[in-house]
Parts: sequence; structure tokens; C-alpha cells
Amino acid sequence: MKRLRVLISAYACEPNKGSEPALGWHMAVEMAKHHDVWVLTRANNKAAIEAWCAQNDDPRPSFIYYDLPNWVLQLKRGLFGIFIYYYLWQIGAYFLARREHAKHLFDLSHHVTFAKYWTPSFLAFLPVPFVWGPVGGGESTPWSFVSTFSRYGRFYETMRSLARWAGQWDPFVRLTARRARLSLATTQETANRIQALSPQSLSVLTQCGISEQAFGSISRRHPLNGARIFISIGNLLHLKGFHLSIMAFAQARCLEAEYWIIGDGPERDRLMALVQSLGLQNQVRFFGRLSQADTLRRLGNADVLIHPSLHESGGFVCLEAMAAGLPVLCLNLGGPGTIVPSEAGIKLEAGTPDQVIQHLSRAMLRLTTDAQALSCMGQAGRAAVLKRYTWERKGLLMSTLYCQVVAHEAASGGAISMFQPESVR
Repeated sequence: MKRLRVLISAYACEPNKGSEPALGWHMAVEMAKHHDVWVLTRANNKAAIEAWCAQNDDPRPSFIYYDLPNWVLQLKRGLFGIFIYYYLWQIGAYFLARREHAKHLFDLSHHVTFAKYWTPSFLAFLPVPFVWGPVGGGESTPWSFVSTFSRYGRFYETMRSLARWAGQWDPFVRLTARRARLSLATTQETANRIQALSPQSLSVLTQCGISEQAFGSISRRHPLNGARIFISIGNLLHLKGFHLSIMAFAQARCLEAEYWIIGDGPERDRLMALVQSLGLQNQVRFFGRLSQADTLRRLGNADVLIHPSLHESGGFVCLEAMAAGLPVLCLNLGGPGTIVPSEAGIKLEAGTPDQVIQHLSRAMLRLTTDAQALSCMGQAGRAAVLKRYTWERKGLLMSTLYCQVVAHEAASGGAISMFQPESVR
């Protein structure tokens, strides 16, 4: 395929990190194998990026660093301050991108990280074909679960709903969707919301991936005949649903099992108080926030990932768990419900909180006693990750996608009429 000149917007982009920084980094590095890539990212990522480049000779993109003046950083304070800062960052980044386009004459632009259906991407206004996403943000907490949240959690969900509603009426959001030659949604829930913005072409494609190198190094090391170790990994936020899994663990009465929780956040004190009230302080361990390497080591020493997230576009930790050969217990919602195959874990319907707690406790009990099921699910998860979700495969898919978009633009000047990303393997 022809090497294209591509500009990628990756606000979050950093090596050896997870979640959004991992998405920006791996997308940039993989696309540099196939095309000439420039990455527009924040200046605070520069030190980590240059340290990696100094130690690696792999094909690499060129990086363009941009940040707003220091005094604007004050806007990042508060509940939604980061979104205000990010909106302003995109505006400034657009004018820089215009100057870079005048020098390099890009064939295509692609907005990758912090992509939400209710915030615009000003790269859409460059005079080149534009790919938007994978875009998330369309997932919502089932209403019956909001009553289980802390006061802060309920306030957060209310403000998020208002922000999404307002964002959908932002004319720049609507223009972003309409100008994108291809919009990619992380889940069907987000795709449904983007559809209301009248996109030119829309498909569902998860943003999650794992490198083949990481896949080879992650493995489950805990013996199946030992006491079960359940694990949850993530920021301790209300929307992660860890309060539900703690109550389910108590109800399961797995006397010889342990439950490890890795992460930190505003819900930590509330979760620790819940553990204390349930008398689980000898079985539930809080490790706090660990490095990615230490987190993966802990993951390899566990048996089952519990991930009862109530709204999430991605689910990187689910892929990491499957790569390690761990079954995944999650809700059949959003990103986890999309990327976890039914044979690689147990996906629970999000009926009511009591139903989820009851069904989750039954699943824990089953995997405590059924070593064969645990092993089969773990093997199925590893096979699914290797087949669909390595960054190398996703890089080939996106490269093909880029060429299709540019070729279709040259031929007809319009959007791709039909695209099935899962058909390109």
C-alpha cells in the first residue's frame, strides 16, 4: 500500500502506560510502520517519548509538541476542568496543525485520544480527509444503579449527562461528525448517539489493544489448585462498580479466597469502610496505585478479573486479563461487554444492583470450585486477544482503512458508503 502522510492528534500519548496514553502511543507507533506519521501531542509527554526513542530503533513517528500557556492550567481544576482545558487545547492545536500541513501536505488526519462523541475535533477542518475515533462516551449507567453511588458519584453522573446533552448541540461537534470521512465508535451505544449527528460513514471498532510483546510476557502463574485470587484493577471511582463486587464477594463466602484491588481514587475510603463493615479486612487487600509492570505481575498471580464497570468505552484491563489467561467477570455493558467473548468469561446482565450482586457471587463460587471452567475460559481469552486485539493487527487494519479513505476521496470526493472493520484481519 502507498505510504501516506498522516497527522494524528493524540492528546494522551506516552510509552509504558495504560488506557488513553497507551492508545495514543501504540496507534502512533504502529501507523509509523506503514505510513509517514506526525503526532500532535502534549508537551508534558515529551520526556517519556524521547527517552523511548533514544533506546529504540524501530520505525517511529515525528512528534509535534504543543501546550497552552501555564496560566491556563488553572482551568484543569474542578470536576470538568480537564474538558475545558482539552477543548481549548484542541483549538490551539488546530492552528499549529494548519501550519504543519502547509509544510508537509498531509494526505489524511486522524483524531485518536480523548475522543468523545460530545466533544469536537478541530482537525476535521483541515483540507484533508479526516478519520474520527474510535470515539466513546455514549455509554450510560443503568438508572437503577445510581442510587448505590456516593453523593459525589450521583453529582458526577448528573453533570456528565448535562455535559453530553450540551455537547450534542455544539455546532462544532455536529460539524466534526459530518466532515469526518469515517467515524469509528467504540461501542454500539456510542454509535447510536453518533448516528443522531448525521455522520457520513460509521462503524464500531474498539480502541483497546495489546502488543504482541506484552502478550508473550503476560501469563497466569497462580496454580489452579490453590486458593482463588480475584482481582480488580482501575481507578477507584463510583462508575467502576467495585462496591458491587465487594458485596458479591461477601455474599459468596469464599472463605479461602482473596480479593485484590489495585488502584486509587475518591472512592477508596468508602470502599475500605464497606470492607470493614462486612468483616472482610483479612481477605480484601487494597494495593493502591502500582506501576504498569507491577500491576501486570499482580495480574499474573491472580485467577479471575472482576470488572463490574457500569459505563466504560474501553476496557484495556479486560484484554490484559485475557492475555494472562484469566476469565473476566463483567457486566454486559459498553466496552467490556463488547470485547470480552462469552467463552472467555461471564458477562452479567445489568438488571438491578441486587441481581448483579447475586449473580456475581454465584459466578465467583463457580470459578472457585470449577478449575476446568476457569482453565477453558482463560485459554479462550488468550486465543481471542491474539486473533483480534493485538496492536500489530489493529495497525494493519487502520493502515488499510487509511488507504480506503484516501482512495475513495480521490475517486469520488465523498465518504465510504460501507465499511466493516472486523472483516479486515
